[in-house]
Amino acid sequence: ETQDDGTTHSQAFNFVDDDDYDASQAPSSQVGELEGQATANVVGGAALLDEPYAEQSAGDATAQGDVSLNFVDDDGGEGDASPTELPYWKCEYCNVHTPAAVVKCVATGKWFCNYKPPGLPASCIVYHLVRSKHNEVMLHKESPLGEITLECFLSGAKNVFQLGFVPVKEDLVVLLARDTEVSHAEYDWDLTKWAPLVQEKELVQWLVKKPSDAEALRARPCNVAQINKLEEMWRTNPSVSLQDVVAVDGSLGDAEPASVQMRYEDAYQYQNIMGPLVKLEADYDRHMKEAQTQENITVRWDMGLNKKRIAYFQFAQPDNEMRLLAGDELLLRHAGDATRAAWQCNGTVVRLSSSEEVGIELRNGAQAPTDLNHGFSVDLVWNSIAYDRMQTALKTFAVDETSVSGYIYHRLLGHEVEQPALRVNLPRRFGAPGLPELNHSQVFAVKSVLQKALSIVQGPPGTGKTVTSASIVYHLAKQNQGQTLVCAPSNVAVDQLTEKIHQTGLRVVRFCAKSREMVDSHVEYLTLHYQVRHLDTPERAELHKLQMLKEELGELSQADEKKFNSLKRAAEREILQAADVVCCTCSAAGDPRINSLRFRQCLIDEATQATEPECLIPVVLGAKQLVLVGDHCQLGPVVMCKKAAKAGLGQSLFERMVMLNLRPIRLQVQYRMHPCLSEFPSNTFYEGDLQNGVTASERMPAGAEDFPWPNRSRPMFFYTSLGAEEVSASGTSYLNRNEASNVEKLVTKFLSAGVLPSQIGVITPYEGQRAYIVNYMQRNGSLRQNLYMEIEVASVDAFQGREKDYIILSCVRSNERQGIGFLNDPRRLNVALTRARYGLVVLGNPKVLSKQPLWNNFLVHFKEQEVLVEGQLSNLKRSMVQFARPRKFAPDNRMLAAAGGAHSNGFQSMGRNTLPEGLGDGTPIYSPDGGNVAVGPRGQRQQNGSRRYGAQGGYASQPYDSQRSQPYGGSQADYITQQSFGSMSIGDTAASYSSQQGYPYSSQSAYDSQHGYYGAQQLPGDDRSVSLSQDSSGAYGFSAASQDDRLPLGDMWGATQPGYDSQPGA
Repeated sequence: ETQDDGTTHSQAFNFVDDDDYDASQAPSSQVGELEGQATANVVGGAALLDEPYAEQSAGDATAQGDVSLNFVDDDGGEGDASPTELPYWKCEYCNVHTPAAVVKCVATGKWFCNYKPPGLPASCIVYHLVRSKHNEVMLHKESPLGEITLECFLSGAKNVFQLGFVPVKEDLVVLLARDTEVSHAEYDWDLTKWAPLVQEKELVQWLVKKPSDAEALRARPCNVAQINKLEEMWRTNPSVSLQDVVAVDGSLGDAEPASVQMRYEDAYQYQNIMGPLVKLEADYDRHMKEAQTQENITVRWDMGLNKKRIAYFQFAQPDNEMRLLAGDELLLRHAGDATRAAWQCNGTVVRLSSSEEVGIELRNGAQAPTDLNHGFSVDLVWNSIAYDRMQTALKTFAVDETSVSGYIYHRLLGHEVEQPALRVNLPRRFGAPGLPELNHSQVFAVKSVLQKALSIVQGPPGTGKTVTSASIVYHLAKQNQGQTLVCAPSNVAVDQLTEKIHQTGLRVVRFCAKSREMVDSHVEYLTLHYQVRHLDTPERAELHKLQMLKEELGELSQADEKKFNSLKRAAEREILQAADVVCCTCSAAGDPRINSLRFRQCLIDEATQATEPECLIPVVLGAKQLVLVGDHCQLGPVVMCKKAAKAGLGQSLFERMVMLNLRPIRLQVQYRMHPCLSEFPSNTFYEGDLQNGVTASERMPAGAEDFPWPNRSRPMFFYTSLGAEEVSASGTSYLNRNEASNVEKLVTKFLSAGVLPSQIGVITPYEGQRAYIVNYMQRNGSLRQNLYMEIEVASVDAFQGREKDYIILSCVRSNERQGIGFLNDPRRLNVALTRARYGLVVLGNPKVLSKQPLWNNFLVHFKEQEVLVEGQLSNLKRSMVQFARPRKFAPDNRMLAAAGGAHSNGFQSMGRNTLPEGLGDGTPIYSPDGGNVAVGPRGQRQQNGSRRYGAQGGYASQPYDSQRSQPYGGSQADYITQQSFGSMSIGDTAASYSSQQGYPYSSQSAYDSQHGYYGAQQLPGDDRSVSLSQDSSGAYGFSAASQDDRLPLGDMWGATQPGYDSQPGA
């Protein structure tokens, strides 16, 4: 079986940002083997240039302006007419053929120009090199430098993405690979002036000229779709031309797949839209995996504890390729020679190391050539199981009426139906044995979920989502409604949740795909295969005997194998049926060993990281009560195929349910971050809803007393780094050497201050930067090398769901025209900023980043806190850079729970007095002029009196079951009477209310943290004294007396609107 977590990802070509889902280390260089040719005006790798260039570039190594060389058309003039017969060196894309403007791809022998046609993200030559995964180029013989292959003067490295130049005299530059060590005494070069040959996705113009405006106008029109098709066809037929491609396929506008809908007529329409998108993704994944082959691999052999052969080898991956994960399948092969036959064998990845060494357990290693170590090849093996299971789930959902309940069927299709009444016995205590006590928002989440057939729980960073999920599962299991199925898209998330559920005392089985049974896990003792192996009953003696025999001999006779499989299936079935809870990945829920069972209750953790078809696999096993847990304000599913992503496959079921007005229950108390670290994410992404469960004193920098924080009471700062970005070795990612150097200095400062390597995490969005930082720290770090090797450097995606005491974030992007790529994604910024517990350092170019409104707000926030700094670490000074006035962050559809109203302890959080565009009718949500409002079937609004609510599709169909609304004493202000909140009932106490006084502050009562009642929950260690104020419109708000813990009210309802909240009676 294949890897079952659905997370083996790669990306389509996207020059700017396609490498982010890859956590593998890129090689520092990719040296070709073809020999170059030198001409008279090139000395080794040093190019002798005309003096005008020297005047232009010696002082500015990044200059790309014109030089005095006279570039003319190949007919000797500058006329407008193109020759009828184009020369062989014409650009394969656009037909530009000026000798000084074209270069040859050494690997293919084809010519491309340095012109960037409209719509193409890079010049023709750069685009081709990236698409074809080539990196060596040769100049034209009639170019100013003659026919030479560009290479490093010292090392001979030919990867053009690694090459740069250093001016050494007025009329001389030398080509050097990035970070080449120059130790020879006679080379007195200033390496600080090194600049890359590829800048702004083009070769520098002094080296390869841009075509004249006249020739650019004559260039053949071409678009990205045509060029991509041409590159794909070249793999099987190198002689095909763009003209042939256009002739065959017209405009090459492949039919776009149907986009996902918000609502579907029926499950057949749902299947007809989702099915083709899954196939697109599967085809792309297959194409990417089958293209991954590495030759000349050196193998070392070992034997596992289970007597199976294990092969270890180095498997380096370029910047933008998919990550290799435990459980993936590889094919190891040897071509053989005159004395031995060729050999090949499939194996499963069981070991991965940071040094890129991979260990695979061979499926049948008896004939392995263990006497050989060199000359092997490795292929990635594509397996369709995960995609087949998605397609099966879509079909089951359409044709099997028993797959889900009628209510869930209609809600998943977007139909507004009445919430069924669930017969549930609410426990007196909503926590679970063996787990920490729940806070008020967690209690509300558990209580609400138990009473609903479909619930979504939003868990912002550090809010105890896993503990809450385990508590929900515990109480679902205690309802005696049958077994509960718990899933997540990744194995890591499943393992964490399995461990928590086990602590409650429930009988838990962790079900793994067969391909992962040999992968190490900290919950191995709970796995199905472990329990089968250690089943200690008399009737299982024969199974154990056959198991031992198989491990000793490697295989069994046909009869024994049949008997063994029969006994094993019976044991697995017995263990699964005896379990209270079965935990597995979403994909593994389609395994034949599980899909014969029925699960009435299903919880999907990290649901925002799974595609809809992936989520559907566990749901169609009989779900009558479904819980989706996640956070759509963090990163969503990874979809490799851009066409499928554009059609909406990257939208999770969680997100669609939010946009269909199923409001998430939001957890509110974060226990991870220092309060100063949570302030910006809370106010920006969660409307100020996050409360701090830890105090500043509990998060004072541990072991970093000597670290140069600009403000020790606020352990964070933005460190200005103005170095330019560069293209990485693969051509598809970016790195920033200046930021990498500063990262090393920061890490060294932390280590010198007594911080352990395990406490430090370095996050960067770009794989090129990740690999460069790892190598740079080991080469240039002033402390012991092994200390730097222990520092985790990873992408934003790899850090989601995890934390470190100290986080260093390297933003990388620093350019004049290219923008900041996927740093624009607010969810990526949210994840990056919320990984740190004690301290955070962000490195970047504020001038470039501030062009994007969200980053501008972030930088303004740091400047206001006086932690936007520059200069040497030993002498940091406040930066004086000026920013535009911050604008309120407007979330897109992917973050609608933050903007569209999440349940917060029974109150609705709204950032404005009107609903988000597309959800409401723009009318005020609440007007406090009397009247009773109830909600009828299908969420339709019913209105008595003059009060009116926004058109968000109505509220829960029984609002008065858990929340009672009553007017107080004829006052114009109504209030919510919450039946039970913690250990105290609000409204049942002796506390007096009046229309002027508002609500008394209580350590047990909690009100909406944003609208009218701000920060009313007393938290551990929080000794704020709170005063109540009323504005002229009758709305209330709390203000904190403590300066350090003051919660800004901003432009919340308490200052602008007559009323509090859109809940009935609020």
